[in-house]
This record gives sequence, C-alpha cells and structure tokens, in this order.
Amino acid sequence: MGRILIVEDNEGTRKAMVSVLSVEGHQILEAADGREGLRKAIEGEVDVVVSDMKMPEMDGLEMLEKLKREKPDIEVIMVTAFGTIETAVTAMKNGAYNFIEKPIRDLGEIRELVRKALEKRNLVKENIALRRQLRDKYRFDSIIGNSPKIAEIFQVVAQVAPTQATVLITGESGTGKELIANAIHYNSPRANKPFVKVNCSSLSESLLESELFGHEKGSFTGAVARRKGRFEIADGGTLFLDEIGTLTPAVQVKLLRVLQEHTFERVGANKPIKVDVRLVVATNRNLKDIMEAGEFREDLYYRVNVVNIEVPPLRERKEDIAILVGHFIGKYARKNDRNVTALTDETLAILRAYDYPGNVRELENIIENAVVLAQTEEITPAQLPQGLREGAASPEAISIPLGASLREMEKELIRATLVRADNNKTKAAAVLGIGVRTLHRKMEQYGLRE
Repeated sequence: MGRILIVEDNEGTRKAMVSVLSVEGHQILEAADGREGLRKAIEGEVDVVVSDMKMPEMDGLEMLEKLKREKPDIEVIMVTAFGTIETAVTAMKNGAYNFIEKPIRDLGEIRELVRKALEKRNLVKENIALRRQLRDKYRFDSIIGNSPKIAEIFQVVAQVAPTQATVLITGESGTGKELIANAIHYNSPRANKPFVKVNCSSLSESLLESELFGHEKGSFTGAVARRKGRFEIADGGTLFLDEIGTLTPAVQVKLLRVLQEHTFERVGANKPIKVDVRLVVATNRNLKDIMEAGEFREDLYYRVNVVNIEVPPLRERKEDIAILVGHFIGKYARKNDRNVTALTDETLAILRAYDYPGNVRELENIIENAVVLAQTEEITPAQLPQGLREGAASPEAISIPLGASLREMEKELIRATLVRADNNKTKAAAVLGIGVRTLHRKMEQYGLRE
C-alpha cells in the first residue's frame, strides 16, 4: 500500500479515482491544481502522484519538472487528453513513470498503473537501503585496528578514495587487502556504481581474458553466446583485480591498453569498447621483484602503482589483536546465537604471543571456532587450538612490534609475566624486580585484571 496524491481540477474525475484507489487500501491525498499538488507532494511523504496534464495555476508538465527537481524518487503518472501523445512523451522524458489517456473508460487501468509504479518505487527504496548498508559495512571502521600502521592506512584511504587514482594494495595473504579495496570504492564518488572483483590467480589465461574483456559468440569452443566482461560490467564503477602478479604477458598487454586508452575489444571481436573504470589491484608478491625478473611489464607496473598501500602482517601490529578479537567474538556470537562476550586474560596472552602466518584471516578462524566451542561467556585457553596452547605453555620471550610505546611495552611485559606466574603477584613482582605494591599500582594503571 502507498500514499497516493491525486491532482485533478475536475472534481468528478478526481473523486472517481479516489474511490477506486481507496478500495485498494492506499492512503489518498487530493489537490485541485498543479500548484497545490506540488506543495502537497513536496511537504508530504508521497509515493505516487497521479496528475492531469491541463490544469489552472500550474499545468502537469511544469509541476512534474519542479517535483522531479525536489523529489526525484516520487513516481508520477500523467493523465492526458486524447490526441496529445507528443505531450505525454515529453512528460516521460522529463521523468514521468507512465501516462494514461482521457477519457478513462476503465478506472482499473489507473489501479494497475499505480500498483506497478509503487513496485518500482519500493524497489528503488530497497536499492537505496542496500547501498547504504554496503557503505556502512565497508566504511573505514570495517578495517579493524588502532595501531599506528592501521591509522596510517586510514589516512591514505581517506585521501585516495575521492580521487580517480589507480591503487596497488600489497601485503601477505589474509591481511585484509580486499577490505581496503572495498573501503576505497564505498567511500568514493563511484560508491553507487558497480564494484566488481576478479581473482586473477584462479583462472587460466584464456578464461581470464574472457572474464575481463568478454567474448563474442563462437570466438572459442564453448562460447555459445556473446558475454560481457568484467570491465564492461564495472563501467562507471571500480574493478578490483586480486593477485595481479599472476597475470600472463598477453593479459598484461591488454590491461595496459585499457589503462592507457580506456578501450578494449572482446575476445573474437575487433570493435573497441570504451569504458570508465577505476582500477584497484592487489598482490601478495613483491611486484617490483617480479618486474625486475622480467615477469611483469615495467610500464604496467608504474601504471598500477600510482598509490601503494602496504597492509602490515598481524605479527607487526599485535596491539590490534585485542580489538580484532572483540570484533570477531561479537560477530560470531551473533551468527551462531551463542552467549559469548569476552575471553580470559590468559587466553588473550596466548593469542598475543602467536605470530599468525595466516594473518587476520587465521585469527578470525580461531575465534569463530572458540566461540562455537565455548562453554561459558568467556573463552578460555581450552577452546584454542592445541598447537597454540602448547606453543604458549612455557613462554621464554614476548613479541612486541616495532613502534610500540614504552607504556605498551611495559603493559605487555607485566601481562605476560602474570600469565606465566599463574597470577601469583608476589612471584610476578619478583620476576619483574619490583615490589608487590608497585605491581598492584601498575595493574590498576593499565587496567589489567587477575
């Protein structure tokens, strides 16, 4: 059901339409001329306007033009006199949803047109809501962390997102390179356009060419129909090429041409297609080393490496582990309907001591597994993988990332010592070479629990 505004100077016709649409359950507003109709449409929460074309004060075309300027998402159905099809076509070009001719012999036509206009209006609303959800999901805070290195990435993303610059994102597997690409797109002027992703390492050369550039029917065995490539699909938006370091020389040449000329041909065609696509690429390999080895074109390297964002491995930003763990606990507790809200200090100390060859992706997997296995509201070491527990059973050293402050270093040292001393403060204080009262004061200062 919708909120429908009827704008018609003929009272009999207006009341007939009101009667038909009211039976459907719509909420109906009325206006006797274009000026009144425009005011009610702008001031009220109107979904669909049904308006006569010829009216005093302001005609339907003028009202349509002004309404679309103020409320472009309102659907407008024009009612036009017989023989004025040209005027109706003009109305359609100016944004009208559809038109119907007078005299209206079957008021059911109005009912059906309003129903279809409401369907379109609701679809637009859903699309707007979906885009808003996507933007919320991929805002900067989807890149979890508060370490200096992550803060630096926030700053670079904020600067580069509004531009058209090609971005190269580097880092080990599992560090969150795709999240960076998402953040760039959804905080850019292209946010409402397509964001298309391709993993270059998962396809052979011939399949990747077809995937990127499309193909014509019959261009190769199995090409039973013409197919658009990802560049065409991403037109106006962003194309994210993951693992670009695996591209073959032939595909590198074609990609270079797109970057230089913004045109390409489908496989099996010779007609150039022009596109407007922003390119964001990523790799877990050292692209410069590959270039110097002759496996990656130098001109393409400099084309894609306009802005470089290097995502650090998790072992180099261990101060982010606590906030990442909190995020993942909340995420997987909701997903699995589990009443898990935190983890013990001992568990966190074990997680901090590990180096994560799989980076953030590995940590996420560990926490998801722990949330599912947890017997209480807190995750204990028992829910961690056995290898992780055994590796932390007798720690002889702690790992502190380069760039950590003295305060962070002292806090981590005290935490790890307390874990090793089984929370025996006398023993921990002796190991640290400080008094028990000093240890208590520092625990309070750093917010360390027993």
